[in-house]
Amino acid sequence: MSLPPLVEPASELTRQEVMRYSRHLIIPDVAMDGQKRLKNARVLAVGAGGLGSPTLMYLAAAGVGMLGIVDFDTVDESNLQRQVIHGQSDIGRSKAESAKASVLEINPLIEVVLHKERLDSTNVMDIFSQYDLIVDGTDNFATRYMVNDAAFFLGKPYVWGSIYRFDGQASVFWPTAPDANAPCYRSLHPEPPPPGKVPSCAEGGELGVLCASIGSIQTTEAIKLLTGIGEPLVGSLMVYDALEMEYRKIKVRKDPECPLCGKNPTITGLIDYEAFCGVVSEEAQKAASGSTILATELKAKMDAGEDFLLVDVREPAEYEIVQIPGSVLIPKGDILNGSALAQLPQDKQIVLHC
Repeated sequence: MSLPPLVEPASELTRQEVMRYSRHLIIPDVAMDGQKRLKNARVLAVGAGGLGSPTLMYLAAAGVGMLGIVDFDTVDESNLQRQVIHGQSDIGRSKAESAKASVLEINPLIEVVLHKERLDSTNVMDIFSQYDLIVDGTDNFATRYMVNDAAFFLGKPYVWGSIYRFDGQASVFWPTAPDANAPCYRSLHPEPPPPGKVPSCAEGGELGVLCASIGSIQTTEAIKLLTGIGEPLVGSLMVYDALEMEYRKIKVRKDPECPLCGKNPTITGLIDYEAFCGVVSEEAQKAASGSTILATELKAKMDAGEDFLLVDVREPAEYEIVQIPGSVLIPKGDILNGSALAQLPQDKQIVLHC
């Protein structure tokens, strides 16, 4: 369904802005009115990483008047395979500062506001209140639930994206949209997965260019919402399979029993999202007690020549990159399904590492 424009238009465009955005101005659906709305818009990007990179670059190029960047991390060389807003000379630099420099190089006519801090329950409401729309480029469930909840309490649309290896997803969550009866993120994911069940990009990997595909969808949705054109992904989930080059659009209905946006909400304020998404249970802590060692303790055992089997439970591709000398590769899946148990000795200590 189409929705009214999210922001009012600015009073005017300068001559320089008319020249810069001329290709937008000749699109009937955007035109002068739409470009003025973009100029008057305030958009916050949560994260300046893989998804944040194309989002920030294209929102800047489109002429969004004020861009906010939330990121407390620094640029690492492993980021450069997908986080194209940063370069080799930015390694070790604040991601927020690096992203700002790139954005202003693309478009010096806009304003960039930095929030070089970890987003949490103590500052999220204050930061979000300064913007019209939130674009989420984070990679962990705790932050996603927090972003969703804060955006809901403030009545702001939440443009979400997620990537893993060759697959990506994108949607817009905005339960308070006019006449939309739309779902929030909790209707898609009522409960977070068990801790460790879903690997991070550092653990599972991701195709770098996939960030561009999903980040571009997020940017498109933001522009549509700001200007009131087209039909945004409110109540729909876009699923992309890069290997099959296939896009699918799936309807996501609002859960009437949702604890946040349902008929009888039980979540009426921000919660402890780290606890919600994965504090290890007391039973698990007791089971692990006395069964783990530090890397320094492992080295001491190896230096002392102790007789034990060191098992690497990663995948073969990870083992090929780097491994501890003397370790044996037995992927975790083979251990869990029982097929590797015959390979494990019964007469010596076994140390597993990932």
